[in-house]
Amino acid sequence: MALGARLAEALHGGLAIWLQGNLGAGKTTLVRGLLRGLGYEGKVKSPTYTLVEPYVISGLYLYHFDLYRFVDPEEWEAAGFRDYFNAQSVCLIEWPEKAGDLLPPADMEIALEPSGAGRTATLTARTELGEKCLNAL
Repeated sequence: MALGARLAEALHGGLAIWLQGNLGAGKTTLVRGLLRGLGYEGKVKSPTYTLVEPYVISGLYLYHFDLYRFVDPEEWEAAGFRDYFNAQSVCLIEWPEKAGDLLPPADMEIALEPSGAGRTATLTARTELGEKCLNAL
């Protein structure tokens, strides 16, 4: 939650952030903290069955993808998900490897691992946009 809140302060449009980690690693909790950091007070649920949960807050279009149950690349194209990745949006993607080469490259990757009572997070910038966000942290 705390990392998500800090990350919220550094976000800007155009980011694709891949969230890595096993089941229960804290990916959705990180997104919840980020949304709380942006001032969102509504329910934050995992988009495991819907594939994406959209949020519009603090002037950002934020899309939280969970591709764990993703099976059909045609579903990606038919849903128009590619259009969500643009200069006005922040896309947070859980289980990005399930989409193969359909996803745009990550600007930043956040790998989460359980560690005692907390989590270890490794943040890696993959593009200049990701570096800008990481430096703002």
